[in-house]
Formats: sequence, C-alpha cells, structure tokens
Amino acid sequence: MHEEPGTTVHDTDMIIVGAGPVGIFAVFEAGLLNMQCDLIDALDRPGGQCTELYPDKPIYDIPGVPVCTGQALIDNLLKQAEPFSPRFHLSQVAERLEADGERWRVTTSAGTVLRAPNVVIAAGGGSFVPKKVPLPGAEALEGRSLFYAVRRQADFAGKRLVIAGGGDSALDWTLALQPQAERLTLVHRRDAFRAAPDSVEKMRRLVEAGAMDLVIGQISALHADGTRLEAVSVRGSDGERRIECDALLAFYGLTMKLGPIADWGLELKNNLIAVDTEKFETNRRGVFAIGDICTYPGKLKLILSGFHEAALMCQQAYRYAFGKDPAFRYTTSSSELHKKLGV
Repeated sequence: MHEEPGTTVHDTDMIIVGAGPVGIFAVFEAGLLNMQCDLIDALDRPGGQCTELYPDKPIYDIPGVPVCTGQALIDNLLKQAEPFSPRFHLSQVAERLEADGERWRVTTSAGTVLRAPNVVIAAGGGSFVPKKVPLPGAEALEGRSLFYAVRRQADFAGKRLVIAGGGDSALDWTLALQPQAERLTLVHRRDAFRAAPDSVEKMRRLVEAGAMDLVIGQISALHADGTRLEAVSVRGSDGERRIECDALLAFYGLTMKLGPIADWGLELKNNLIAVDTEKFETNRRGVFAIGDICTYPGKLKLILSGFHEAALMCQQAYRYAFGKDPAFRYTTSSSELHKKLGV
C-alpha cells in the first residue's frame, strides 16, 4: 500500500479501539497468549466511562471484589495489564479501517498508522456526548458551575447543589453528594424515576427526613453572575419557583455516536455492532467487537460480560496472528504470565 512521505506504520498483533475496562482487560487476555496490543482512545487517559463519568461511583458486580470505585477498577486493570507492555495512543480517534493484505490498517486522527491481523472494537457505545441543558447562558457555565459529570466529589462539598434528572446517574450522585452538600435539591420533570428502585427509596427517605429537597418540574431558566451560577428557576404544575444554588449537575442522559466506526462496513443493529457468540467476530474477518458496543441474542451490558467476551475473542485472534490454535492454559500454569511476573 502506498505510504505518505514520513508515515511510520506500527505493526502489532492486536489493535484495540477503546481503552475502557473491557479494552484494558483484553490486553491481559491477549498477553497470556503472547500477543502485543496497541490501544486507541479519544480520551486523554485510559479508563473510558469509569474514569470520565463515574470515577468515584461504587461498582458492586465485579467477581471477587465486593465493592470498588470506577477509578480503582481501572487502576487495577492497568496494573494487571502492565506486564504485557500495552502501547496507548490517547487523544486520538480511530478514523479509517482499510484492508492491507491479510492484515488491517487503522489510521487515527493524529495520523498514527497501526497494522495488525486483528482489530477489536471495545469503544463502549461509541463516543458518549451528554445531553446539554437547552437554556440561554448554559454554555458559559459549563465546567465552572454547570456540570455533566462528577470528576471529584470533594469539589462539591459544602455547596448548595441542584441535581437534574431521573435516571441512575442522577439518583446515584444525589445519594453520594447529599452528605457533603450544604443543601441538595433533586429536580425531575415527573414524580416517577428510571433509576434503581432501591436508590429511589433511599432518596425519598432523605426527603421525608428533611435532609434534601425534591422538586417536580423542569428547569426553565439559569440565573448567573458571569460564570458563577446563583440560582435556577423551575416550572412545575403549581407555577415557577427559584432555587438558590452554587452548582447545577445535569444528568439528562448520554447521546451515543459511533463516529467513524459507523462507516467501517460492519453489520449494525440499533446502532450496535452485531457479533457471533463463539468468537465475538463481526461480519468482517479479523474485526471483533466486545463490551457495550456489541450485540447478540441475550446480551447483557455488564462489565463482567465484556470480560468474558474478551477472553473468547482472544482465542480466535491468536489463530489470525499465528496461524495455529492457542494452547489453553490457566493463569496458574501460564508460562507467559509467570515469565512476565518473574515467578
């Protein structure tokens, strides 16, 4: 294939698009089979949604780990993958997928060119974009007193907070921030919630105890002094009211966009990538999809499901990389792992 002058092509065994928990775990599974991995991610650090959207949120369904935060999970996964020396290409979007003989070539938005027999799409649901507050003045407040994600809980301690939304994110952060806030008000357009029933019940108990407020209505106006939010107006069935606050956290949900991946010739179903359940391969040989971005009968969008998908995917990826079946070993008897760990 013709190269642009100065282009460097990086050869590897597996190109992973997405450096979230499932993509990082795939590095470990591939490493057990002596495959080198390169990961591409649009974010400036590994971790995906765990790091970007809920680093402090507790996660309870990782086998053998009763509870950990999103960031702690990523830190441990990176430590687990570290012996296999993954190469990260961050702040880059995987833009083009092209056939190159029996290999695939992926070109990123930064001009990085990677070539491998296997491409694994582990990009969650694609690029996640929060649904914005559709009110005048909102853009000027973003990142200052209007937020669509919580990076550090400590930033909101002692503040008057308004949280808008009725899903899991809104309720989870209501429960997490309420003990630290000076006062917290949850605003939702109706008195019914999409969040886990247990979270809703806990929130209602706090309201009944006078520890927080619940206002049914829609935020109709933002009142600010420059980039400092002072209050919001909420319009409900009984008219409009003003709520004094220091910060607004809006959790109206996320819009998922596949981005360039949508043009890679993959079979899509409801904006997700269709795969088989033996190898988690797409309709294109050597291109796989694991984690939330893939779909198949019975699919559950759980991190632990993505871990299972990564393990099976690597078995077939090995065949494409080395032209033979892998020798299955448990980690307790893996010579490759023991060599990397020096045991």
